[in-house]
Amino acid sequence: MKLILASNSPRRKEILSGLRIPFTIKIKDVAEDFEPHLQREQIAEHLAGHKAAAYKTDLQADEVVLTADTIVWLQNSVLNKPKDLAEAKEMLQRLSGNVHEVITGVCLQSRQKQEIFHDVSKVYFRKLSEKEIDFYLEHFKPLDKAGAYGVQEFIGMIGIERIEGSYFNVMGLPVHLVYEKLKGFGLDLESI
Repeated sequence: MKLILASNSPRRKEILSGLRIPFTIKIKDVAEDFEPHLQREQIAEHLAGHKAAAYKTDLQADEVVLTADTIVWLQNSVLNKPKDLAEAKEMLQRLSGNVHEVITGVCLQSRQKQEIFHDVSKVYFRKLSEKEIDFYLEHFKPLDKAGAYGVQEFIGMIGIERIEGSYFNVMGLPVHLVYEKLKGFGLDLESI
């Protein structure tokens, strides 16, 4: 079986590369819309499944596609990717001094089977100064990240006091779960 990563995320590519499983990247432009009644992991799982559906008819018999979507859940609301720097700043101000959840939904899809799952990590942010937030917005790229931050970047390094759960999930892919679930899709992982 051949693995396809259907993601533009350099972080997901980096994480998956760490497993030393060969994969190719294929990108399709898929709208990231969801019904307003969906909550927490329902949103992340719905979006991962929706992305995978765009690949189903193109899959060869020996291919498995991996799609994922990460959301930030704060005080009963979702923080997706900000539309501009003003919204990114507002998100970081809301996260400052608070605890939030990072939820990544993942879908593995072959011609024969589909498996959708998620992981949740709890992230504790210290109070951030306006100067720290502005520095981050000026020197990094918050617009392509749920909640407007990357755990592996400046704001994550100085702002996160602790994480309960998987660090890699906060980065965008719960790789420990992906590895286990891929075994059920016939990928040769035992030779590692």
